[in-house]
Amino acid sequence: MGGYPSGSSSASLADILERVLDKGIVIAGDIRINLLDIELLTVKLRILIASVDKAKEMGIDWWEHDASLSSRHQDRSLADENERLRAELAELRRASALPGAAQDGSGRTAPREEAAPAPEPVKRRPPS
Repeated sequence: MGGYPSGSSSASLADILERVLDKGIVIAGDIRINLLDIELLTVKLRILIASVDKAKEMGIDWWEHDASLSSRHQDRSLADENERLRAELAELRRASALPGAAQDGSGRTAPREEAAPAPEPVKRRPPS
């Protein structure tokens, strides 16, 4: 009867997968869209399927240096820049604080409110 594959076919599938990951496989293809011999779009596809060890042998290790993919990634440049910019911002706020400025609960300095000058009355000429 049909249904589930036999044990030998799953073993052969595992063997095929192991061989592909061990040796690696490259799938390459191009998609071109032309209109009246004018190339509108070209998409080049290059897919490499391999194990991590095989990829490292080939010199491919981009996942080790990507901060979003590796927990061991130690690039602190963005965090350092963020801290430096926060310190500069705090210094600018301290320097620009007016002597009579009010402090709110967050430690930020609220600018002192000054009365806006009254608008000058508009003088209109009588119709001639």
